[in-house]
Amino acid sequence: MNAIEPNSPADLGRSSSSDETGGGGRYIANGQACDPPVHFDVERIETIVFERAADVSIAIAQEIAALIRAREAVGARCVLGLATGSTPTQVYGELIRMHREEELSFANVVTFNLDEYWPMKPEALQSYRRFMNEHLFDHIDIDPANTHVPDGTIAFEEIRPYCTAYEQAIVDAGGIDLQLLGLGRTGHVGFNEPGSSVDSRTRLIHLDRVTLKDAASDFFGEENVPTRAMTMGVGSILDARRVVLMAFGEGKARVAAFAIEGEVTDTIAASFLQRHPDATAYLDEGAAAGLSRLATPWSVGQVVWSERLVKKAVVWLADQVSKAILKLEAEDYNENGLQELLAERGSVYELNLEVFRSVQRSITGWPGGKPAGRKRSGDIDRPTNEVFPKRILIFSPHPDDDVISMGGTLIRLVDQGHEVHVAYQTSGNIAVFDSEALRFADFVSHFNRTFGFGAAEAEALERRVADVLRKKSPGEVDIPEVQQIKGLIRRIEATDAGRSCGVPDDNLHFLDLPFYETGRVTKKPLSDADVTIITDLLRDVQPHQVYAAGDLSDPHGTHRTCLAAVFKGMAEVAEDSWAADCVLWLYRGAWQEWAIEQFDMAVPVSPGELKRKITAIFKHQSQKDKALFPGPDEREFWQRAEQRNRGTAKRLDQLGFAEYEAVEAFVKWDGRPLD
Repeated sequence: MNAIEPNSPADLGRSSSSDETGGGGRYIANGQACDPPVHFDVERIETIVFERAADVSIAIAQEIAALIRAREAVGARCVLGLATGSTPTQVYGELIRMHREEELSFANVVTFNLDEYWPMKPEALQSYRRFMNEHLFDHIDIDPANTHVPDGTIAFEEIRPYCTAYEQAIVDAGGIDLQLLGLGRTGHVGFNEPGSSVDSRTRLIHLDRVTLKDAASDFFGEENVPTRAMTMGVGSILDARRVVLMAFGEGKARVAAFAIEGEVTDTIAASFLQRHPDATAYLDEGAAAGLSRLATPWSVGQVVWSERLVKKAVVWLADQVSKAILKLEAEDYNENGLQELLAERGSVYELNLEVFRSVQRSITGWPGGKPAGRKRSGDIDRPTNEVFPKRILIFSPHPDDDVISMGGTLIRLVDQGHEVHVAYQTSGNIAVFDSEALRFADFVSHFNRTFGFGAAEAEALERRVADVLRKKSPGEVDIPEVQQIKGLIRRIEATDAGRSCGVPDDNLHFLDLPFYETGRVTKKPLSDADVTIITDLLRDVQPHQVYAAGDLSDPHGTHRTCLAAVFKGMAEVAEDSWAADCVLWLYRGAWQEWAIEQFDMAVPVSPGELKRKITAIFKHQSQKDKALFPGPDEREFWQRAEQRNRGTAKRLDQLGFAEYEAVEAFVKWDGRPLD
């Protein structure tokens, strides 16, 4: 195998620039962009990893388009098996673009979808029939009679013959030419939950608890998710002539690695794809993070040891042998597959010291830079900064992400005298329980009656809100008045949290980006209007530092869209004179944390600052005790933040660094667009 120099771990803002190669971008092998893709023996399913999720979607869409055209050229139908969920939406978007701009016709296409909730009306917001219409069928020239989605209205006693007929319809169409699959967090494909057999067929299935939790955001609460669904079976999927599995994000990394490199087992239905003669997994870097080629690339082939890979390997080794970095010995390297690294560097002492100092340099109590002349006895020698205090702009996708993910650093920046601004990118209104909105509407009515301020109007509003909410079905879109009440609840909470951190009210900016204001979990695409709002704020504040959420594992994708808006805004202002010295830092914490080898800046948080951070999180009372969209992590947000921050500090302590109470970590943006 040729030596491939690994560029970096699979993380945001790290990969080298994308080139237009193959179908959508640069391939990844051992962390380095390359062309063509490289095969690794430990991967039991052919796997192609791209730098970005968008590259994956483009490549798959181009393969589907090529298949459609090839079948059309010989006068044959193209039979596609399709999936739903957030993962394939960009594939469908690219197919629509090719239909409109490249004359891709779907007149010869027949489709069969994998699954549907039961019971489920086709017009319901969460219906997969509605999903397919909105994301694909309504925008192309496919014959509606050729689109098949399991019918969620079938009576229970008719389900078994209906499923048999669904299987027969696939056979009558000539069998599926290409089956597109997403990957569930339990390893399910379709709704084939753990325990599904390799020869299972289309049937009614009871959904796993993890699947129900993952679907909770679509149904505005886990209690509203149907517990059963109809799904094509594993055997039905394996009958397809070609199978394409796709997965995005670090939340899928563990299960993707198990499916691709682990043993075949019915506890991970996706692992059965190892038995398919023509199956390929397409992953972005996040989803591929658990594969050996990225997690431990030195274990699957020869590598060229870049500085970042050396750091990754040494930190990994220290964890493996439970030693501090400076205590690692030659035997540790030799006995754990790092002989070549040690042989190349020669000196264990120098190698350990190099990595130790690299991590140490990222740890600073001065996130805004140390002011010139500010040096006390015993201070670590760090460069000072002539610009002090700085203007700081923190972007928060939801109204609580700032304090959850970087509340300690926010407090530190304020206390050190910087001019701190916080921009809340969305209202967060869909994450408020109906009962909270009703309570606030009732309060306004009582308040106005008590003080005689517009009592009649307030009572009318309260009656209207109460009437609508009491009749509202789960997942139904709120009326505008309710959306405004819920947004106001979150705005008041964010203002209170900002005050508790010392941020003046005038420095809190509520952007209410248009893409978010649908009243539904499904959002509109990012538009020029969204980017203009971001750009205008950047030019108004002219910050020296910008902080944005690089945590892309939130359950409904808002973080990704908000980060894309920030990146586009930063690109718009790149030529402004003030922007030359502006640095963008990416934070995590609500859903995961940066790995130690990824740190560019780590800010220790004192016990007092950690208490203040938790107090600020408590100000978001509508999210306390039980959030509407908690995601797969059942802990409250303040518990996640505290335990992650303390966990990072503990890991640093175990590696031989100072013993801190808690630590928040950041990665410096390298200028690469998100998609």
